[in-house]
Amino acid sequence: MNIVVEAKNIKKVYGTKGNVFTALNHINLKVYKGEFVGVMGPSGAGKSTLLNVLATIDQPTSGEIYIDGISITNMNEEQLAKFRRDKLGFIFQDYNLLDTLTVKENIILPLALVKVNVDELEKRVSAVAETFGIHHILEKYPYQISGGQKQRTAAARAIITKPSLLLADEPTGALDSKSATDLLESLKQLSEVDQATILLVTHDAFAASYCDRVIFIKDGQLFTELVKGKSTRKEFFQKVLDVLSALGGGLSDTI
Repeated sequence: MNIVVEAKNIKKVYGTKGNVFTALNHINLKVYKGEFVGVMGPSGAGKSTLLNVLATIDQPTSGEIYIDGISITNMNEEQLAKFRRDKLGFIFQDYNLLDTLTVKENIILPLALVKVNVDELEKRVSAVAETFGIHHILEKYPYQISGGQKQRTAAARAIITKPSLLLADEPTGALDSKSATDLLESLKQLSEVDQATILLVTHDAFAASYCDRVIFIKDGQLFTELVKGKSTRKEFFQKVLDVLSALGGGLSDTI
């Protein structure tokens, strides 16, 4: 299997002598092509810090990170910006859509930077709109659609460039349960059908139950991991809850 993400001995320290906080400590991690991987843990455990160093938003204090076999730890700002544009897709809790653009225009925005031809552009928009069930709202503006539709639009925008890695930070955090389920079903389909590689940071055991594997972090270190294997989603959900209960804090038990 192709390794998309490999983190070796990642450490992230904030502060200076006498006032040091270790956010991540000796993290080793591999994510394979087509995997849908969840990252969970109590508040302050280091989940967002891990996402930020893998997303090139923050630099690790020490260690190596490879995405698609390329080391990202020593790139300059210009190289990082190009790398993000070419290789990474992002979904955040706040949708970051532009109200002056239609849903379709928001989705194709990243492709405007790389000058994709019109036929290919239309083909890709049609495919992602199908995946996320938003064909019927392509000509609407963000202020005319629901929160769930906004998040699916944001997800479609993140995936339209066919990134090597899709990073999702609490994407269901502001959604009602039906909208969250719709989004998670679409992400699962992307992983299974299109072999998209997805890393999902979440507090929500329901969201995590859609993943192939869930990594748990405590105090900046890997605590344990669960692999779904042949479990049903409901069985896996219960296993996630059991680990969260052992970890303490930061869990949701919607199903």
